[in-house]
Amino acid sequence: MNIAILSRGENLYSTKSLLKAGEARNHTMEVLNPLYFNLTVEAGKPVLYYHDEVVDDLHAVIPRIGASNTLQGSSLVRHFEGAGVTCAVSAEGILNSRDKWTCFQILAKADIPIPNTVLGDYYDASFLLENFKEKPVIIKILEGTHGNGVILSESPQNALATIETLQTSKVRFILQEYIAESKGEDLRAIVVDGVVVAAMKRSCKAGDFRSNLHRGGSAQPIQLSYEEERVALKAAKALRLGVCGVDILQSDRGPLVLEINSTPGLEGIENTTGKNISKSIIGYLERTKR
Repeated sequence: MNIAILSRGENLYSTKSLLKAGEARNHTMEVLNPLYFNLTVEAGKPVLYYHDEVVDDLHAVIPRIGASNTLQGSSLVRHFEGAGVTCAVSAEGILNSRDKWTCFQILAKADIPIPNTVLGDYYDASFLLENFKEKPVIIKILEGTHGNGVILSESPQNALATIETLQTSKVRFILQEYIAESKGEDLRAIVVDGVVVAAMKRSCKAGDFRSNLHRGGSAQPIQLSYEEERVALKAAKALRLGVCGVDILQSDRGPLVLEINSTPGLEGIENTTGKNISKSIIGYLERTKR
């Protein structure tokens, strides 16, 4: 197959890992920057140009769309879908997973356990905080990644000031209960084609509550429990994502889905678990090629 990785970072670990995995399976691989595409509809058909050259020879694409490029990137993926090209993740999946509130709405509809969550955009700050009964609260910007835009407010007074600042700045956000028993740890499961292919436990560095490896957290491989694996697979299915990362908190009331990432980084989890996730993604494309 001719497979393109839609990535702005040709030298990034995830991109190079996918290239290597595809070439090992004798596919023709290339990296295309999603910002260099032009999208048109001609004679009623979607047509893609890369710079000024028509792109009509691809069998599959692997979107690696960054958070700063969500709308443009998802539009590109939708165009590929319309042109009959197999996509590792869908445009719908990218959009729904990137907006945290939309993601939680979909998960709730599918009866998937999540932390208690409140949309914070439009309501009086004091009224919003009544949902948390003087307990610590997590404030999350809706489109933050890698732990950016996530704030732990230990007191209602601190939370109130943060909420009012975000509302004044017209920044969309949610409020979420703080799961103290997770102790700054979470689970990251990578799901490919309805199977958990790798999982790790991430722990925050001293003085932080965010377990992201980008923020200095540590990780170790883990075998998910039956219920944790079931929740991860159900979440991926609800978001209609053939490839994704599912973040799970271990709470006193069972596993809670914290976030779903349609473009999960591969470096940390491949190095931690020794699993070749890129190979699994290539295999998924081979099975689903249109």
